[in-house]
Amino acid sequence: MKMQFEVLFVSQTGNTEKLAKAVFEAIPSKSKEIQRLTRDTELDLAETYFIGFWTNHGTCSFEVLDYISELHGKNIALFGTCGMGSDAEYYQRISRQVSAFIPDDNQYLGTFLCQGKMPMSVRNKYEEALTRGAYDSCTRKMIRNFDEALLHPNQTDYEEAKKFVEGVMLKIGIYQ
Repeated sequence: MKMQFEVLFVSQTGNTEKLAKAVFEAIPSKSKEIQRLTRDTELDLAETYFIGFWTNHGTCSFEVLDYISELHGKNIALFGTCGMGSDAEYYQRISRQVSAFIPDDNQYLGTFLCQGKMPMSVRNKYEEALTRGAYDSCTRKMIRNFDEALLHPNQTDYEEAKKFVEGVMLKIGIYQ
């Protein structure tokens, strides 16, 4: 028998994996599974998918894009982490970029994004740019953002993810 819910995720630094676990826990069903998404992940595992990704240059990995573009007749909700701040407009652009790959015969249920910490090599790159005098005010802003991202995902992010799952459940008629 097919699962009712499947949580799939790609996580490079562990942020999206943590968020995936919060999403999984919030799903009010025993008919659910969670697993890391790979190129070999089977299609047609569930009726409703929560697919998680980390953001790189305003979009997600090819594994995620390839997978969602092959799903048909499903309910699909996206979630992810993004190191570059908690800018609603930027999150909307990411959501549009990724959800554009969902075929029209699916029901797209929305996207939840939150900030996630980045590798220290990113901060080192910013600091190196400062020592060269490059992009002073912009680089300082990037360093502040990096430092803020170190605190994410946090408990508030997990609570927001839970609210997102509840909204998805309403859309598909699980909650009345």
